[in-house]
Amino acid sequence: MNVLPSSDLLTVENVLVPSSMLANAHEFGGVPVSDCVHGDLVIRDGHAVALQPCAGQAQVSGLVMPRLTECHVHLDKCHTISRMDRVGGDLSAALEAQYRDRVLWTEDDLRQRAERGLKELMSSGCGIVRSHLDWSPEPGSDTHPLAWHVLCDLAKDFEDKVLLQVSPLIDTAELVDAARVDAIGQEIANGSGVLGVFVLDQTDRHAAIAAAVRVAEKHGLALDFHVDEGLHDGLDGLEIIADTLIETRFQGPVLCGHACSLINLAGEPLQALLEKIARAGLTIASLPTSNLYLQGRNTGTPDRRGITRIGELRAAGVPVVVGTDNVRDAFCPLGRHDPRKSLELAALTAHLDPPFGDLLPMITTNAQRALGLSPTTVDGAAVQDLLIFDAESTSDWLTGTTEPKPLANVLTGDLA
Repeated sequence: MNVLPSSDLLTVENVLVPSSMLANAHEFGGVPVSDCVHGDLVIRDGHAVALQPCAGQAQVSGLVMPRLTECHVHLDKCHTISRMDRVGGDLSAALEAQYRDRVLWTEDDLRQRAERGLKELMSSGCGIVRSHLDWSPEPGSDTHPLAWHVLCDLAKDFEDKVLLQVSPLIDTAELVDAARVDAIGQEIANGSGVLGVFVLDQTDRHAAIAAAVRVAEKHGLALDFHVDEGLHDGLDGLEIIADTLIETRFQGPVLCGHACSLINLAGEPLQALLEKIARAGLTIASLPTSNLYLQGRNTGTPDRRGITRIGELRAAGVPVVVGTDNVRDAFCPLGRHDPRKSLELAALTAHLDPPFGDLLPMITTNAQRALGLSPTTVDGAAVQDLLIFDAESTSDWLTGTTEPKPLANVLTGDLA
């Protein structure tokens, strides 16, 4: 492997850097071009330190970005659709179909599919991934799910290439017994995992959310809720979570995925809830692929979008991130593991207009913060954490399909 000289001053000529990917854009240099800055990227001691005026007038060589962050996938379920016969329907139908498929979930099957999904994410430019897994026994068993051990092993095996956070997804019924929930919390903490909870319309959701916050506080866990994944009236999980966090002053990162039912609110009720969400410090993950496929189903073409209120949340100061969610399983039979494509779909379905550079934090810096990590920006980043994409604008980047190149490889000439 080629090694970058540690003390050399190097440049990558004629690149674009999105302004949103700079912590101190006014100090970094470069010539503004729409939502980017343009110039020759200066590398000193292995870190990006500045953009200087281009030495020549050649065509832009690429767009430099930090590695992407995938905030929400299900590597335990991915790539199972080809063995399901005539699967389709709403969330409950998908849950039933996926449960039936679990009789085939051997260690080898899980490892092969999850590793395939993780490698697809890595090839798309991801350096950080959070995967959920169903925390329920396999059919006919009362032991912890096999996927927990497989994904934890996968995280260790690939730790020098990608940070994989594993988040068991637990039903509220599992959280009402204090001794049991403490034991689950301890096991997740021992595995460096994240406490995930599925909240829809269960009768015990108030107590379960309170228990989850208590256990997360006790064991130092981040929280990740699948919440209000539906378009029917009366879903209040997001508000219960916000109220509980405000009351307890929980400081850990809390990510809430789906929140589809926000689309039912408008006017003052919506604004009141948005203000509460912002006060609670929540981040909302929009998951357009699975939600568009599952939600709003009727006997014909759907006329309601299964997507949360991205624009209104952002306007209220609530961080919004975008996740890929399900890939080729009962919840979404199509798609691919690529945060770029998920962000592109979110922009189309939620009417998020250019400049698209403003959206990039949804799959980079804001997504890292949502996962409890310090954000990586281009300025000051180690070259190992930077990628160069074949693109001449953020619109070109968002619609692109070619794999990025590690910037370190470009500098060393190792482009294999």
